[in-house]
Amino acid sequence: MTTPLVFITGASSGIGQALALRFHRSGYRLALAARRTSEVKTWADAQGISADGYEIYSADVAVTDSIVAAGRDCVARQGVPDVVIANAGISVGMDTAVRDDLEVMARTFATNNIGVAATFHPFVDAMAQRGSGTLVGIGSVAGIRGLPGHGAYCASKAAVISYCESLRGEMRPHGVRVVTISPGYIDTPLTRQNRYSMPFLMQAGDFADHAYRAITQGVSYRVIPWQMGVVAKVLRLLPNVLFDKLLSGRPRKRRQDEQT
Repeated sequence: MTTPLVFITGASSGIGQALALRFHRSGYRLALAARRTSEVKTWADAQGISADGYEIYSADVAVTDSIVAAGRDCVARQGVPDVVIANAGISVGMDTAVRDDLEVMARTFATNNIGVAATFHPFVDAMAQRGSGTLVGIGSVAGIRGLPGHGAYCASKAAVISYCESLRGEMRPHGVRVVTISPGYIDTPLTRQNRYSMPFLMQAGDFADHAYRAITQGVSYRVIPWQMGVVAKVLRLLPNVLFDKLLSGRPRKRRQDEQT
């Protein structure tokens, strides 16, 4: 088929849904992967997306065989995507002194890191053989500098940024682009649980517009909104003594037993 195809994980809410709608409005067929497939179906029907415009794949990115099988199923049913967006992720606070929180960290890495590579895995060879395609990793400004109480999430997103940078160099000779998008604070169910201020908070639809342009232009790295990119660069340059003082007393991210 000549109509372009985008494969998106974490398509049942938030950024994933916003990106799916933005790509749909630009004429893409959708391959939507999520654990909560019924919610994806309800959302697609509510948006008036025709049944031949999308397929839904049941997958848990934290389970490698699950997301790899979904990707292979996509290739069999819809063909090799033009764009693959590894968007699914989790964000939970942790305390290293709490034994159970080590499992939180392991689950975060399984979802946010191994899940990204496993999402790309079924498509990299086919894209390389075709000589085109775009792989998109969703990082975060939280991956640029560690925040107290965010150890698992910050470390996982720093790894996403570095992993995508490595992959970009590997795929470039094959004509395949790798794009890293690092959102700031986006209004989604994930961020609404935060108990601290969120400067430059952006609506998910506005984020999707900016991300779509960056992805289709093949930008290698983009922080959205741009203001958070400036803040992140300033924080990265701050000496540790000033950075630590600035964040002193900042509320920690909610841990799993504090989730509402």
